[in-house]
Amino acid sequence: MRFVDEYRDAEKARALSAKIADLCEPGRQYKFMEVCGGHTHTIYKHGLEDYLPENIELVHGPGCPVCVIPMGRIDDSIHIARQPGVLMTSFGDMMRVPGSNGSFFDSNAEGTNIRMVYSPLDSLKIARQNPDQQVVFMAIGFETTAPSTAMTLLRAEAEGLRNFSVFCNHVTIIPAIKAILDSPDLRLDGFLGPGHVSTVIGCRPYEFIARDYGKPLVVAGFEPLDLLQSIYMLMLQLTEGRCEVENQYRRVVPWDGNPVALRTINETMELRPYFEWRGLGFISHSATRLRERYADFDAERRFELPGIRVADPKACQCGEVLKGVLKPWECKVFGTACTPETPIGTCMVSPEGACAAYYNFGRFSRERVKEASRV
Repeated sequence: MRFVDEYRDAEKARALSAKIADLCEPGRQYKFMEVCGGHTHTIYKHGLEDYLPENIELVHGPGCPVCVIPMGRIDDSIHIARQPGVLMTSFGDMMRVPGSNGSFFDSNAEGTNIRMVYSPLDSLKIARQNPDQQVVFMAIGFETTAPSTAMTLLRAEAEGLRNFSVFCNHVTIIPAIKAILDSPDLRLDGFLGPGHVSTVIGCRPYEFIARDYGKPLVVAGFEPLDLLQSIYMLMLQLTEGRCEVENQYRRVVPWDGNPVALRTINETMELRPYFEWRGLGFISHSATRLRERYADFDAERRFELPGIRVADPKACQCGEVLKGVLKPWECKVFGTACTPETPIGTCMVSPEGACAAYYNFGRFSRERVKEASRV
């Protein structure tokens, strides 16, 4: 395959769905979790759930970095932005995430200066252009975006930029998956492994899932045929009695990851003892902070933070959605009080959020189109 449209061939999709249906054991229910929010959007943008038999259910995991940030960290960011002489920068999908007293946009309306950037290097450029201000980059994301933050720190150190710092909120995927596996709320038959994260960490870190928990995992790409083939690979493992980690996304993901990116992360960051995740609570060694060598660039050391834990709004059920316990349309405020224009929870804000995917692509109920049965 050479072109994107080859990964979206409807006839090939129907052929794969028929193969998947043939592997289904009568009377058995299958439940697979797609960890990555990008997978969730592909599934509902292209109607892939409709190509699957009724006894295969896809549930959504905590693979949306914006969605898992707790409200307290949003409040801490706004607290930093309110300090005299501070200019804060952030990725665009963070601008509308609600804290306990509003979003970054709301804070800007009250006088703060929080700017949207496309890269942490943009923040470095702003710091050079504004030497009289403290420029703070709110770093978020899994191992996918951590290398760019790490490289920015290395460049800031090399240039001696003392008016630049990082508010580090990078999280790691493996402890979150382990927390889900240890949760009594959910019983899964397998995982569609995250594609973007795996370009950095590779496939080897997932081996404990098959070895210790007896669950197969297939690292999947982001096109419709990628996901259908990955589901087929999971079904084939279950049918043959195998339990392995497989790599469907081999055109992008190396088995051992990206050693240069991993080395750069390790040079600049270390694991925190624990970190709070929305919906999953505190998970040990699940996020990073800057190493002591880079303390001068650490916003958490440069500014005094409230560090107050803030509960989600009572009406919001993002936590249950992130754990795969609820589907978005089962939330009481989904599509009514909570929409992309008026979000109550993070899952409706982020481009990778499950609630945004369901809302934008019209999945308001359990109903499916019997696509697979028409093959």
